[in-house]
Amino acid sequence: MTIWVCGEVLADLLPGGAVIGGGPANTAKALARLGQMVEFIGGISTDTYGKIAIKEFIEDGVGLRHVSRSDKPTCTAEVSLDKDHSASYRFSIEGTATFDFGDWLPDPYKFKPQLLHIGTLATIVSPGADNLLNWALSISELAPIIYDPNVRATVLADREKYLEWVEKWLEISSIVKVSDEDLRWLYPEREIAEIAQTWIGAGVTLVVITKGASGITAFYLEGAISADGVQVEVVDTVGAGDTVGAVLAEAIIEKGLENLRGETLREVLNRAAVAAAITCSRSGANPPTKKELNRTLEMRE
Repeated sequence: MTIWVCGEVLADLLPGGAVIGGGPANTAKALARLGQMVEFIGGISTDTYGKIAIKEFIEDGVGLRHVSRSDKPTCTAEVSLDKDHSASYRFSIEGTATFDFGDWLPDPYKFKPQLLHIGTLATIVSPGADNLLNWALSISELAPIIYDPNVRATVLADREKYLEWVEKWLEISSIVKVSDEDLRWLYPEREIAEIAQTWIGAGVTLVVITKGASGITAFYLEGAISADGVQVEVVDTVGAGDTVGAVLAEAIIEKGLENLRGETLREVLNRAAVAAAITCSRSGANPPTKKELNRTLEMRE
């Protein structure tokens, strides 16, 4: 049994040059570096970017048995950094291998994944997103799903349509990992705690909200737990949230979703905050290995 991470792998065109990115791809790499057995599920081009992506996945130990190769081009994302080194993206999506989700998706009843992590653009770009939603519905009967909306308003600026997609995914998700910025865009007139509690009331077990330098807060039925942010010299924030998602997946595999409460959950959130800070201290999505993360945590004790 293994973790499935589904979504896009693309090329981030950073000011300093192109790097392989995409929220789900970043999460898969982060999980592999944490020593987890992970299979990436997505469309990967045979072009230069696709070849680089395959090479990097292999180097990090990400499984590729459920990847679909295509001669269509790789999606690219033009990345801009603001004065605080936070990233924004402009995507070239049409006709790419990146969002070509179809009948090649693996049979969950045959392979029986232990967990599915899914999110970002793959969950809103049709027709692939429609195929993924139907497919993930079957997985939800077998394993927990971590959903990361990772809002990209430059791709879908219609807030109501975006919310329709988010709420469809919420219906089948056990855990939602989302940034405070995403929540403010999706629900500009609502308080973050109120949104989280509404999602919990609708059946989500755990809502984890990342707040940049201000840390992470998790809501669950019995209450809420927070971890402080970690001070670090930020190079950029690319992949930080994806690293948090990987640490959550690691915790579910190693501790069980039902045990992510109280002090156990606080320790997980602190681990995620430190891992995200390490990622922010590097250029691009470059998450820590398990050894690096554990060593850093030991030094902070």
